[in-house]
Amino acid sequence: MQQRKTNVMAVTVAIYVATFMSAIEGTIVSTALPTIVGDLHGVALMNWVFSIYLLTNAMMTPIYGKLTDLVGRKPVMQTGLIIFIIGSMMSGLSDSMPVLIFWRAIQGIGAGALMPVSMTIIADIYSFERRAKVLGFNSSAWGIASVLAPLIGGLIVDKLSWHWIFFINVPVGLITLFLFQFYLREPKRHNKVKIDYLGSFWLMLFLLGLMLSFQLLGNTTISWASVVIAWVVSAASLWLFIRRESHTDEPVISMDLFKNRTFVIQNAVAALISGFLMAVEVYIPTWTQGILGVPASLAGFAVTPSSLMWIVGSFVTGRLLAKWAPRKILYLSLCFIFVTGLCLALLPVSTAFGWFFLITAIGGVGFGITITATTVTSQHLVSSENVGVATSFNTLSRTIGQTLMISVFGIALNVGMNQGISSHAGTNMAMMNKLINPQTATELPTKLLPTLHGILYTGLHWVYLIGLALIVLAFIVNSLDRGPQMTAAQHAAKLNKD
Repeated sequence: MQQRKTNVMAVTVAIYVATFMSAIEGTIVSTALPTIVGDLHGVALMNWVFSIYLLTNAMMTPIYGKLTDLVGRKPVMQTGLIIFIIGSMMSGLSDSMPVLIFWRAIQGIGAGALMPVSMTIIADIYSFERRAKVLGFNSSAWGIASVLAPLIGGLIVDKLSWHWIFFINVPVGLITLFLFQFYLREPKRHNKVKIDYLGSFWLMLFLLGLMLSFQLLGNTTISWASVVIAWVVSAASLWLFIRRESHTDEPVISMDLFKNRTFVIQNAVAALISGFLMAVEVYIPTWTQGILGVPASLAGFAVTPSSLMWIVGSFVTGRLLAKWAPRKILYLSLCFIFVTGLCLALLPVSTAFGWFFLITAIGGVGFGITITATTVTSQHLVSSENVGVATSFNTLSRTIGQTLMISVFGIALNVGMNQGISSHAGTNMAMMNKLINPQTATELPTKLLPTLHGILYTGLHWVYLIGLALIVLAFIVNSLDRGPQMTAAQHAAKLNKD
């Protein structure tokens, strides 16, 4: 009996929906968080609603990547979706902040499968030539989510209740699960599943310490003792993980991957640029609301051109990958991103709203090329049995870059604003909190507004100077790729030949 083939269109739709669920989760919860905190009386724990989700998500990503190569893409994606659905349902039923945080951790464990396994499936069902375009469409889910999430979140909270922020994932998740179950076909794997539990433990402990230290650094009051302890635990766990992986037959992340300089550089650049992406997506809306007074419902549209041009960049990448070496492709993409970074670092406080459309559009092309090229190249630099691990490592690199830089940018903004407040009598941080929200900015004295705008601008200026330094560092890292300059396809052909 002939096995039915994968329905590529149905699976692609399922992948897009899974990516959209993952993308919208953070923003839609942030929209409802004030209501959740007020209902559950947990303002002291509110940061953990996000932090725990990021922590468990990042910790599980490389584990799922390894499992996709051992047992197959389909069972791993289904497992992740089931855990995500259960976590979402129970988060919606939570009646206290600690209970909600626990189920958000479970939700994050499931979400850790969605992105890396989706991109691995794309590598399976699409040819090298078409993969970049599909990844571009798939990546657009993040941009669409950033625009729709505040609208959807606000509507759900106003018309239903905050519980439905989580409940809505259940029917959508079940539909996605159905599509994967009936339309994704893959050959049965006869691998004898051997999971490196000790290596997995050290890896998760390393990521837990690392991600937790980033979260602690982002707090208003930093406990340096806790940060140092987290760093020590993380460093020790990393050493034990590397030692373990070097001597086990079935490593979670093969150390051989890091012998390929191009692979390491591609993922390092992906991490750096993903970090800068946070400066664009998080702090441009802060600029447009706090300095220009644009309503929150419109401020998010300032970064919409980035999402649209991301797709264009991905289409361009499809052609470049067949003709250019990875280093040359990244040089091109980093030039676009450098223009965006330079503009944001030099913009005057009086810049009109419309200029952000042009600036983010230019950056969108660069982001689309960079993220798509590093993903596809990473997949082609490894053997077929390691595609899942390589893809999950690429996702993990980007997650770590984003988490680290969102903390660094938060510190830079606070330091910049505190310096401004200390040099302008009659201003305080409470005023800055009101200024960033256009609805409460009207409560501030009119004569102080120019001064407060200047203080916020100074803080944002520091954010974008650091962002510009990240881009320069990405150029330097990319220049270290001095091996044979082959295209990704030629790398793959050489690997298969060897």
